[in-house]
Amino acid sequence: MPPTFPTVDRRAFLAGSGAIAVAGAGATALRADASTAVTTTTTTRAVSFAPPSPLSLLQKMLGFDTQNFGQGGKTRAHAEWLKSVWDAAGVPAEIIPTPQPDNVHLVARIKGTTSAAPLLLLGHSDVVPVERENWSVDPFAGTVKGGEVYGRGALDMKGANAASIAALLRHVSRGAKFERDIIVLTDCDEEAGSYGSGWLAKQHWDKLDAGMVLTEGGWFLAQSDRTTPMLITVTRQDKVYFNLDLTARGTATHSSKPIPDSAIVGLSRAVAEIGDWKAPVHLTSVTRQYFEALGRATDDRAFAKAIRLMLKAHSQRSLERAAALVVKLSDYPYLHSALLRTTTAYVIEKAGYKENVIPSEATVRVNCRGIPGGEKPRDFLKSLRRKLSDRDIDVVLVAPEGTSEADYLDQLDARWATKPADTNTPLYRAISQAAVQTYPGAVFSPALFEAGTSLGPWRERGIPGYGVYPYVIDNDQLIGMHGNDERIFVEALAKGTDFMERVFDRFRA
Repeated sequence: MPPTFPTVDRRAFLAGSGAIAVAGAGATALRADASTAVTTTTTTRAVSFAPPSPLSLLQKMLGFDTQNFGQGGKTRAHAEWLKSVWDAAGVPAEIIPTPQPDNVHLVARIKGTTSAAPLLLLGHSDVVPVERENWSVDPFAGTVKGGEVYGRGALDMKGANAASIAALLRHVSRGAKFERDIIVLTDCDEEAGSYGSGWLAKQHWDKLDAGMVLTEGGWFLAQSDRTTPMLITVTRQDKVYFNLDLTARGTATHSSKPIPDSAIVGLSRAVAEIGDWKAPVHLTSVTRQYFEALGRATDDRAFAKAIRLMLKAHSQRSLERAAALVVKLSDYPYLHSALLRTTTAYVIEKAGYKENVIPSEATVRVNCRGIPGGEKPRDFLKSLRRKLSDRDIDVVLVAPEGTSEADYLDQLDARWATKPADTNTPLYRAISQAAVQTYPGAVFSPALFEAGTSLGPWRERGIPGYGVYPYVIDNDQLIGMHGNDERIFVEALAKGTDFMERVFDRFRA
């Protein structure tokens, strides 16, 4: 059950004093859902609103096509609607345009009662593109089917935005006061583009300056039954993101007279050789703590035993063998493999331009993600080049324009060496306490995020950032992230909103 709060004395509140009168020690607060209308005030006008349910918020968000094809998305319509939600709640919100048309950020700010450093909630509104023909439902309709809500962004990360905003609006609708400002940034260009949080921080840092940040990240994993909460995590670090281009070259000629040195064939053979290759396993203090918690949390005794063997391994050979067994037995094998090593994903292939021309080049883009404190990107790059040294393949680190490989490797080293966020902060404690209250049968743990976030501007300034996706998911749903039929459980979304409500409750004045 969600926590209870004192009821609001409406006459005192409407008088503008902001006072909250308790109707008795055992008073129960009004349930913050679509049937609860509460009148609040702002500095300019009184507003009456019923806080929306998380499902209705999410379905509305999913209805906006904010696909980002690599150069930013069109987020204005989504931002204008969400601003109207904040306006109805009496919360000031501002749309910040970028130089790209219809690509905007939205910043809402709930004023606190003290000058304590703000808490910033960071959630992106853009989503990756869809392959409509491979979806069983309209990806922009928010369809509910079989207890799951479908749509591009349902998991990543409009679902998290809906749960967090719905939870905040519950507090606001009851007249809650927070002991510090709470900033809600709904940003653009997280998936790709030039005007994301980094650009925004350079232009408007005064609007983003905070003491702690919460964004996407930690997974809420289920037992083998797919629904019982098993492990509730909050991420303290992101993996280090970098790209490589593998290029093969051959003779360009007419397709009627093939020559054995085909660039496409050469590249295909190289990819076939390394496609199943896995980088070595590396355990860090963060991932050790995660797997220790996972071993305590699982109901699967064989899986728990494999984890213990992995954590006790005294040689790289025994570590690799035990890690392979952990991945084999896991209900989330791809997630757990990614938390153990540098990953390689073959994502974009380019070759040829006309069917009667054999091209002189073929290239594949390899997206890599390294573990902070594990294998350095420079060491991984050296290993891959050595592995392909007997083939005529160029392995190029894809650096930002105007940056040399050496300088970019230094930048990656700096990210690799970034310390995990401190666990001794009000936000981390709020998350851990909310986890215990909301999911009493599950184990809570800090974790490494296998993907990336928009947290760069805050981490560069030493501001701790954390991540959660506040809903229990199964492996099929996890695979749907950036894939087809992306979806989450409706019940898990509701429970996750209760979780977020408890997180914010720790910041009430």
